Amino acid sequence: MARKKKQDSEKLADLVVKGMQEKKASDIVVMDLRQVKNAVADFFVICSGNSDKQLNAISESVDEFIYKDLKENPWHSEGKNNKEWVLLDYITVVVHIFNKDRREFFALEKLWGDAKITAIED
Repeated sequence: MARKKKQDSEKLADLVVKGMQEKKASDIVVMDLRQVKNAVADFFVICSGNSDKQLNAISESVDEFIYKDLKENPWHSEGKNNKEWVLLDYITVVVHIFNKDRREFFALEKLWGDAKITAIED
């Protein structure tokens, strides 16, 4: 699958944020990885949820926002059963939906320290 144009990945990241906000996700962060050497995607979009039910709702909302606007499904997803960390991979944008404890443990923001990080206001 060919990489999409930069503005497409930006639009995709914006739709991810809207899907997260729709279900009251907290601590939403957009990490721009386009200038990071060997990055696996253009953007990581990360958020936290407070319960299994909320993680599931956020995941479904992100899927719905993207499909409604761009007619795309994730290329890969995982974690929907364990409800600790849901990953939705749209190739140029990778979505990480954590329960709060797991997010602190994995600390992706620190792992990709070279990325431009934008915190989204709740």
